[in-house]
Amino acid sequence: MMTDKNKNLFYLDELSDYKVADNYSDVRGWDVKDADERTIGKVDHLLVNKTAERVVYLDVEVDATLIEAGHNTYQDRVSAGVHEFLNKDGENHLIIPIGMAYFDEKNKLVNTNQIDSSTFAKTKRFKNGDDIDFGYELGVIRHYKGDNTIHSSNTVDGFYDRDEFKNPFHKKDLK
Repeated sequence: MMTDKNKNLFYLDELSDYKVADNYSDVRGWDVKDADERTIGKVDHLLVNKTAERVVYLDVEVDATLIEAGHNTYQDRVSAGVHEFLNKDGENHLIIPIGMAYFDEKNKLVNTNQIDSSTFAKTKRFKNGDDIDFGYELGVIRHYKGDNTIHSSNTVDGFYDRDEFKNPFHKKDLK
């Protein structure tokens, strides 16, 4: 069993002492668009790192069309034999580092102009509510960034100081 001590990420709604600050939009329920303006899913949860004391990931429930695209990506020639799918049924969530997203308050949209849908389609997903381990975080960021310097020897210390986690929450426009 994983203890809270070893747990890196918490769903915002499981932390009674955390909430979205008044001057920020709560983006849960907002559509997420990729670099090609294609809707890839909807923000389901916000993931907090307690050490960094802030939201570090958006937990996105992915659209069925993206799941189909992911299956098609791995359906090579029949002669290649049985192909193990990357994601199993029910694994329909993925994480996006908060600094790789931009919030369009007016249209209630999250834009991920650094990541395209084929990249999302090939991303390892998880089931809603699963605990997310650090290895998964590293793998996802390496995949999104195409950065092989991110590997399992990275440690949690200082990890959330990376640009991918710079907080894009914008104060609401003053009217």
